[in-house]
Amino acid sequence: MSEKKSPIPVLPLRDIVVFPNMIVRLFVGREKSVLALEEVMRTEQQILLVSQKDAGDDNPGEESIYKIGVVANVLQVLKLPDGAVKILIEGKSRVEITEFLDQKKFFEAHYKGLSEEEGSGDELEALRRTVTQDFDRYSRLNKNISEEALAAIKKAEDPKMLSDTIAGHLTLTVEKKQELLETTDVSERLEKILEFIQS
Repeated sequence: MSEKKSPIPVLPLRDIVVFPNMIVRLFVGREKSVLALEEVMRTEQQILLVSQKDAGDDNPGEESIYKIGVVANVLQVLKLPDGAVKILIEGKSRVEITEFLDQKKFFEAHYKGLSEEEGSGDELEALRRTVTQDFDRYSRLNKNISEEALAAIKKAEDPKMLSDTIAGHLTLTVEKKQELLETTDVSERLEKILEFIQS
């Protein structure tokens, strides 16, 4: 995929990794992040979500931010009385940051899209079924997963979408989720998910 020429505002995230097709509510309080969101609202463009390596870092530099994240649509923005912002976002696609631009007010970056490898049909389908069944068992032990999410996962025919949806609902560290986000081979991603579920 070709590199995007125009830079895009970047939102560093603490304690969460957002996957494609995931819809998430976030509270944004840091000044740089609020300014990045204001720029997105003003220009009606997308935002690049990347996780930071240390959740306690209040002012992460580019070396403290993972290079692989997702481009997302901002669906809703609500300004709170204390100046913080509550947003509803939807992850769209995996991307890799090729260059950071520190605009002083907020981060911007150039990025390129990441293509995903599907693997072979029959093996992938068998893997998809196994992961779906095992996740069903996992979800009965883990009561934090909503009925809607479970229904969506049971219906998911596309292995890419299935793997990302399940990855978003697993109780894992940021490092482990980031590893899944960075795995562009879909079969390999499903195998890793299976390992996590079974362990």
